[in-house]
Amino acid sequence: MKLYAFPSYLATTRALIFRILELMMKEPERVFNIAFSGGGTPALLYELWANEYNAITPWNRMRIFFVDERCVPPLNSESNFKLINDLLLDKVAIPQANVFRIKGENDPVEEAINYSEIVERTLPKVNDWPQFDIVLLGIGTDGHTSSIFPGQENLLRSNQLYAESINPSNGQLRIALTGLPILNSKHVFFLVMGKNKAEVMQEILLSDCGLPAAFIARNGQDVEFYLDEAAAGQIH
Repeated sequence: MKLYAFPSYLATTRALIFRILELMMKEPERVFNIAFSGGGTPALLYELWANEYNAITPWNRMRIFFVDERCVPPLNSESNFKLINDLLLDKVAIPQANVFRIKGENDPVEEAINYSEIVERTLPKVNDWPQFDIVLLGIGTDGHTSSIFPGQENLLRSNQLYAESINPSNGQLRIALTGLPILNSKHVFFLVMGKNKAEVMQEILLSDCGLPAAFIARNGQDVEFYLDEAAAGQIH
């Protein structure tokens, strides 16, 4: 696990974009399979990427998947697809065939199976699991990641690629990438910003807690945290 802290949200997001581009430049003949997360923090990254790094990004060498999705239609304001599409995908020259949407409007159990099959067909297999090149994650103030909330630890070791989950705070159904394929990905990048994340970051990094984000952080094969000063404020 590696930890990088930067003085501002702009510096943090720029560093993560450069890291992804650096990995792609090292293997210029290869298509990268990347799983994006929704939420307010990565929204800053997507907007900056479209506005500042569009021209230098090899969009034709990306296949974009989704870490998780709320069970809403794609034009709903809570849709992760809508967020990422509006801020990034609709503004850059990524081939439409390279974007694989989770259909949040469908039955979540059936869609989890369907999306798992798409990922199985598209990604190479390593250790008997499809392998993403990069999984981009955030962390909730409760320590959840990929819509795997505290109390749903069964999803961390599920034999399904994607599964139905429930947001315990409001009962909203979601579809989530489960723990084992996240751990099997080549690179896991956590983007964490804001003072409201400082306490949970301290708990994840400095204690033996059982939070979902901590499980991924401690067991992934190549995990990197990108934090702004505010989120890193309680780490000593």
